[in-house]
Amino acid sequence: MNIQELLKKKSDGRKITMLTAYDYPFARMVDEAGIDIVLVGDSVSMVVQGLENTLPVTMDEMIYHTKMVKRGVSNALVVGDMPFLSYQISIEDCIRNAGRFIKECGAHAVKIEGGLEAVAAVQALTRAEIPVMAHIGLTPHAVHRMGYKVQGRDEKAANRLLEEARALEEAGAFSIVIEAVPMELARRITENLYIPTIGIGAGPHVDGQVLVLHDVLGLFERFLPRFARRYANLKEEGTKAIRAFREDVEKGDFPSDRESFK
Repeated sequence: MNIQELLKKKSDGRKITMLTAYDYPFARMVDEAGIDIVLVGDSVSMVVQGLENTLPVTMDEMIYHTKMVKRGVSNALVVGDMPFLSYQISIEDCIRNAGRFIKECGAHAVKIEGGLEAVAAVQALTRAEIPVMAHIGLTPHAVHRMGYKVQGRDEKAANRLLEEARALEEAGAFSIVIEAVPMELARRITENLYIPTIGIGAGPHVDGQVLVLHDVLGLFERFLPRFARRYANLKEEGTKAIRAFREDVEKGDFPSDRESFK
């Protein structure tokens, strides 16, 4: 998978798939399932580190996880998620940190949250030959300002999001994540862009969909967003397996002769 193929998928009307992954074994699963894009999301802060939001995860931690993910991926496009304050302070910091995803991890692109305020960063990274996936609508880095609320409900806010999407495309973004916006607004944005849109809580009228892997697999129980769908319950199945191991050890059934050396 590459950026040109993603653009062709949009023009052909073929849907794009994206999931998060944070380590080698899950990255292998996602890649082998044929997912187009693997996002090493800063959601690792919540679903792996157990924190309240995405703000605490550091650049070094994101590099650590992206290196693991890249080792497990053979076909998908790997995107590193720029963590909070890794690109907002200065353009120099932005290029340096984004470059680490490409140079140290072998990622193919980075993702940046923000609308008009992110345009200069997207332009600078594009000039530095670092492909950028943009992210508008509900942006978790702005949780203290906007909360976890649907964005773009009134006409003024909707027009602003459309303006931001166009500006980010013009700045060089190769795709845009649209999070938590009304489906008709997401359709309007999608129809006005040459680059693909990838929705999360943005309805079906976008070019692709992304979810957090731990929601898909039922591994994160604190809450399930309305826009997510749980396709398995690995938490329950995993707990059963671990409980069975404990019981077998306590009863003396493990290890058996088959699992022992003679």
